[in-house]
Amino acid sequence: GTEIDEISSTIIAEKLGATGSFAVGHGGHTGIGNLPIVFFGNEDQKSRYLPAIATAEKVSSYALTEPDSGSDALSVKTKAVLSPDGKHYILNGGKTFISNGGIADMFIVYAKIDGEKFSAFIVDAEDDGLTTGAEEKKMGLKGSSTCSIYFDDVKVPVENLLFEAGKGHVVAFNILNIGRHKAAANAVGAAKYALDLCASYANERKQFKVPIAQFGMIKEKLAEMAIRIYAAESTVYRTGGLLSEIIDSLDRSGLDGGKIAAQGIEEYAVECSLEKIFASEVEAFVVDEGVQVHGGYGYIAEYPIERLYRDARIRRIFEGTNEINRVLIPTTLLRRASKGGLPLMAATKELKMYLAGSVPTLENPGDIVQTIKNVFLFVLGTSYERYGDEVLKQQEILGHLADLAIYAYTTESSWLRAQKTVATNGQNAKHKKNLATAFIYSAVEKVSLIAREVIATLATGSELEVLRADLDKLFQYTPIDIIALRRKIAGAISAAGKYVAS
Repeated sequence: GTEIDEISSTIIAEKLGATGSFAVGHGGHTGIGNLPIVFFGNEDQKSRYLPAIATAEKVSSYALTEPDSGSDALSVKTKAVLSPDGKHYILNGGKTFISNGGIADMFIVYAKIDGEKFSAFIVDAEDDGLTTGAEEKKMGLKGSSTCSIYFDDVKVPVENLLFEAGKGHVVAFNILNIGRHKAAANAVGAAKYALDLCASYANERKQFKVPIAQFGMIKEKLAEMAIRIYAAESTVYRTGGLLSEIIDSLDRSGLDGGKIAAQGIEEYAVECSLEKIFASEVEAFVVDEGVQVHGGYGYIAEYPIERLYRDARIRRIFEGTNEINRVLIPTTLLRRASKGGLPLMAATKELKMYLAGSVPTLENPGDIVQTIKNVFLFVLGTSYERYGDEVLKQQEILGHLADLAIYAYTTESSWLRAQKTVATNGQNAKHKKNLATAFIYSAVEKVSLIAREVIATLATGSELEVLRADLDKLFQYTPIDIIALRRKIAGAISAAGKYVAS
C-alpha cells in the first residue's frame, strides 16, 4: 500500500528469495493474490479488500490451477452460474496446488460462466460451500501452505466479479507477467544465499590439510555459480527497470489506471518469461553444485543447502512451467511481428544482406553479444521460411528459439551492466567485467550448438551447406582462456567469502 516502485519491490523479492516458504507465502499474498484487485478491481472492490490485504489482516490467494488444467489454464472446469435472482454467481468445482490455500481469507478464483466465459472472481474463504483440503506433503517449501480448494454451490455476490465476464484471461495472464518477474527475483536471492554458504564452507572445509576452496574443481564451481548469478541478476534488474519505466510513463490517474498499468506491463511479457526461465534454471544449477561443494553434508537436513536444493525445484514449474514459457517467447514475438508491431522479418532480411558481404572477426565481448542476437534472428528467419505460421506447432524448434532469445537477452544485460560500471568507475568494475566476459564467451558456444541443431532439421544437402556457411561467418572469433578467468572470479569470491558483484 505504499506505492513502492518496481525496482524496490524487486529488491524485496530478491531478499526474500532465500527464505523459500515465506517468499512463496508473501508473493502469493502481496503479488498474484493482490494485484488482480489492484489492476482490475473497481473502486468498491478495492475499498472492501485492499486495506485488509495491505495490513495482512486478511491473507489472499490465487486459485487458477485445477487437477486437469495446469499449463492449459483456459480449460478450467470450475463453473459459475448466475442465480435466478441475479444477485450471485453459484460456483462449483475445485482448485489444486493453491499457495496459501490453508491460511487464506479470500481467493482470486477463475471459473467459466455457464461453462463458457472464462472469468475472475473474488471469493471469501468463509462463504458457505467452500472447503479446504488437507495440506499437501511437498518435496520442498514445507513451511508454506498448499491445499486444494473445493466449491459446492458457493454463492459469490455479482459485485465480486473482477473486470468483465469472459475477460478472466486478461486478468490471469497480465498478473502472471509480474508473478514471473518476482519469481525470477526470488530465484536470484536463493542462488546468492546458496553461493554465500558454499564460499564460506569451501574456505573452512579442509581436505589433505588444504581448504577445498583452493582446489581447481571447487574454484570452477564457485566461479561458474557466480558467473550465472551475475547474468541472472543483471537480467532481472534490467527487466525491473523496463517495467518501472513503462509504468511511470503511463497516466494512471483515472479509474482505469490499474488496467492501463497492466497493459503497459504486457509489453514486456517476453522479457518476464525470459528472466523466469533463466533465473530459475540458474538457481537449479547453483543449488545442485552447492550440494556437491558440501559433499555428504549437503545431503543432511541440518545444512541449509539441503533445503535450498529441495525448495528450488518448484520454481521451474509454477508461474507457468519453463516449457510453456519457452513456447510463449517465440510465439509472442512472431505474432507481434505479424501484426506489424515488431520488425522481425525486416531485421532478418537485413542480416542476410550483411552475411552476403565480408563479415569481420569478432574482437570483444560486445561483438559476441551482437552475434548471439544475429544468430537468433538467423535461425528465427530460417525457421519461418521453412514452416511459415506452422512453425508455431514445432515445439522443439520453438524451445530452441527461446533458448537463443534467452542467451541474447542475458548476455546483453550482463555486458551492458559491466560496461556501465566500467564507464562510471563503479565498485568491482573489473570483477563485473570478468563475470560478464566469462558468461558471454561460454554462452556463444552453447548458442552455436543450438543453432546448428535447428538448421539441421530445417534443411538438407546443398541448402544446409549454405546455412552452415552463413553460421560460420557469424561465429568468427578468437576464443579466450575462460579457465584462467574463472580462477580470478573464484579468487574474488573466496576472498570475500560470499557472492560479490554489487
